[in-house]
Amino acid sequence: MATLLKRISRPVALTATAAAGLLTVLTASPAATAATESPAPECVQYFQSWRYTDVFNGCDATVAVTVEYTNGQWAPCRLIEPNGWATFAGYGTDGNYVTGLLTCDPALVTTSNA
Repeated sequence: MATLLKRISRPVALTATAAAGLLTVLTASPAATAATESPAPECVQYFQSWRYTDVFNGCDATVAVTVEYTNGQWAPCRLIEPNGWATFAGYGTDGNYVTGLLTCDPALVTTSNA
């Protein structure tokens, strides 16, 4: 009986730990974008295709932006240097188009190496 409890307890404990970790990630993800809900400056432009959405910073200053999609899909906050590019997900086969660019909290950005 004690052996049976050890066999059941360990998988249950591991499952509970994994579920708690997943819930922590899922609840943290929306806050990670930290969108300010204000549109990106007009000097920041995007070009989308089915596979990628490329964002170009034509401004004189560094900007932190995220992409807003038709279905509310999460997108990272990226810091883009002047005359720099960042790449986000495209619209894909389901037609999840970009509706605009939003500024986001520079403290929570993913640095772009594109």
